[in-house]
Amino acid sequence: MNMKPRVLIGSPICQKPEILRMFFYSLEKLDSQMASIHYAFVDDNTHSLSSKMLRVFTDRFPDRSVIFPGDTERQPYICDENTHYWNQDLIRKVAEYKNRIIDYAKRQHFDALFLIDSDLLLQPDTLEVLLNSQKDIVSEIFWTSWQPNALPAPQVWLSDQYTQYEHAPNEQLSAQEKLVRQMAFYSKLRVPGLYEVGGLGACTLIRRSALDAGVDFCPIKNVSFWGEDRHFCIRAAALGFSLYVDTHRPAFHVYRESDYTEAANWMKKVYGAAPVRTVTPSFPIKRASARERPKITLSMVVRNEADKYLIQALSKHREYIDEAVIINDGSTDHTVEICHELLKGIPLYITHNETSQFLNEVALRKQQWQETIRRNPEWILNMDADEVFEDGFSEGVRELLVRERGDVCCFRLYDMWSDTHYREDSYWRAHEVYRPFLLRYRPDHHYSWKEQPLHCGRFPNNIFELPSFLSRYRVKHLGWSSQEIRHEKYERYKRLDPSGLYGWKEQYESILDPQPRLITWSE
Repeated sequence: MNMKPRVLIGSPICQKPEILRMFFYSLEKLDSQMASIHYAFVDDNTHSLSSKMLRVFTDRFPDRSVIFPGDTERQPYICDENTHYWNQDLIRKVAEYKNRIIDYAKRQHFDALFLIDSDLLLQPDTLEVLLNSQKDIVSEIFWTSWQPNALPAPQVWLSDQYTQYEHAPNEQLSAQEKLVRQMAFYSKLRVPGLYEVGGLGACTLIRRSALDAGVDFCPIKNVSFWGEDRHFCIRAAALGFSLYVDTHRPAFHVYRESDYTEAANWMKKVYGAAPVRTVTPSFPIKRASARERPKITLSMVVRNEADKYLIQALSKHREYIDEAVIINDGSTDHTVEICHELLKGIPLYITHNETSQFLNEVALRKQQWQETIRRNPEWILNMDADEVFEDGFSEGVRELLVRERGDVCCFRLYDMWSDTHYREDSYWRAHEVYRPFLLRYRPDHHYSWKEQPLHCGRFPNNIFELPSFLSRYRVKHLGWSSQEIRHEKYERYKRLDPSGLYGWKEQYESILDPQPRLITWSE
């Protein structure tokens, strides 16, 4: 008869009572059909109620639980609405607690140890998913805004301290390229799967094979990385164990007391119920009024767009923008009249350049930026006159900006080669990366530009110093959709950048490819 594997769930606990109540509720909902579950906790609580709740929970499983006393004489662990405050002494203490649990798991011959932080909430079949992975060391993913309003980030990384982008040895990357690769890593982790990583922690299943081999959280003396998880991961890799993260059943991280409401809603969705809050929160609660919603300012440069895609673009944008700032860069057709007609009823600010400034794009983009921030915008939507969002964006953009944390919203852009197809080949892969189109304006941020006359970027080049996030909505770039326009752009790039100094010469040459690889667009 096959016996269930014996799994020890272990956690050092120094937690606020309301969050701890959620944690225990989550453990109660954990499916135990595949394993015989036992518990080992370290009581490092400074709240007497938290210690009492811990005893009440373990009293329900007297033959399957143990509580180790914490070292209450050391410096207490402090967390607030900004962040959690760690120092070297606290990290050493947590490492010792985790090692104490590891020693207990080895002495009691458990088949696996599931180390989990006490502010995480698990989906019921999490343990089953991790056991089925058949990996020696595997974590379940969770996402956290480590600083207020920061982009939620996973607790896993690829290398070093917390590097979350691929890079070759000695490879020099710009800040934007680092962000593009980091966003690609985040996008991959959003897809349910099992992925090898370089570092992990906080929600980790460790098999007996790894425990017996000697993995632990002791500091490695010749490694200066901050945090006990780094030393655990380096030691595991040195012992020959690969590290994995599962993304099928993301946990919920109650990182701040203000996360309580969102956590309760998550629990109701996952478990059907959530524990009732019994303590008045210590943080101020801001009630959003019905009038509060993000203001969106459209920012655009136009030049002789009357017979192209301006009508289509403005017809879409007027559904969700609150105002528009447009630079008319020397148009000689009916472009301005179209802007006034299609944006009727929406505040419109047009600046006229008698002579086109496009030959020095950075000067033009700076002018566009200055005219836009003159209007004291909240969110700046920077779109070219041949770019539109896919259907559904108008209904979802405001909820997107209200719910997401961050200042730079990035989207995938598809180069449309017709009304129904986009191009995808070795030269045309714009849609494989995320690009900024929406920016929350921060007046106190110092913005700088990429000083070059072509391909300088629509936004200042240092906006990724601000927290960013991704949107599932896609942008359709219509500016390649007709043969006539493609010829016009080809001639312009060959004239302005004949050696490919600011762009990609081979891509310029590929514009007129008579048989490009095209993919059907679907909404």
